[in-house]
Amino acid sequence: MNSYNYIVDPNTSKFVNIHSEKGINIIENYSNVNGRTRHNLKHFFQFREHEYNVLTNKVRPFLAKILRKTKETNIAAEVNLDGKGKYRIKTKIGFLDHMLEQLSKHSLIDIKLVARGDTHIDLHHTTEDSGIVLGEAIKKAAGNRKGIKRYSSAVIPMDETLTRVSIDVSNRPYLIWKVDLKVEKLGEMDTELFKEWFQAFSQSAGITLHVENIYGENSHHKIESCFKALARSLREALELDKRAKNILPSTKGKL
Repeated sequence: MNSYNYIVDPNTSKFVNIHSEKGINIIENYSNVNGRTRHNLKHFFQFREHEYNVLTNKVRPFLAKILRKTKETNIAAEVNLDGKGKYRIKTKIGFLDHMLEQLSKHSLIDIKLVARGDTHIDLHHTTEDSGIVLGEAIKKAAGNRKGIKRYSSAVIPMDETLTRVSIDVSNRPYLIWKVDLKVEKLGEMDTELFKEWFQAFSQSAGITLHVENIYGENSHHKIESCFKALARSLREALELDKRAKNILPSTKGKL
């Protein structure tokens, strides 16, 4: 897929195979009229085959980048849904970094996320906004959601703790959060911020998200099992269904 295979017909805005007779004629005509060289014109109009398929809704984008800058935070995120669980997370909040690394590792979504925020005030804005940006990136990478499995649940143990997460990648954001934490802080994070992260993520990703800690004692284990269960759920729900290739998983015709 490294070679360029398609150009845009400037008259119709339709894609044309560069090796077809029409494609060759487009290149020749525009090089004559506009004085461009054939080589330069090709690079002016060309798309790689994967880009062509994305633009014509034949495949999902897989990759997405999001930049979000406010007076409170400046965050950049990049995801690859078909990755290997590689990550580079820098939020300057140690425990949050650890959780997002778990999310990447166990979902197999490659995640790069760098955040600068007003942590001299508190950690709320950076935590919430990182959820917003990561959710937006995953939503963008999922594209029109054709062919995905859409639903998934995961029940994840961590020592004495057991947590269940169920998701619907439906573009109907909603959060149910049933997680009671006995401590006010984990590391430097206020534990109430974890609900804020999940809320922000579900809203921006367009995901119905149910998180329930079934039982457990250690608050660290409870939260980490929440992120790991979300990761495993995302891994399955966003996976392409071999039995329903390019089919939208909805009777409505739109997600």
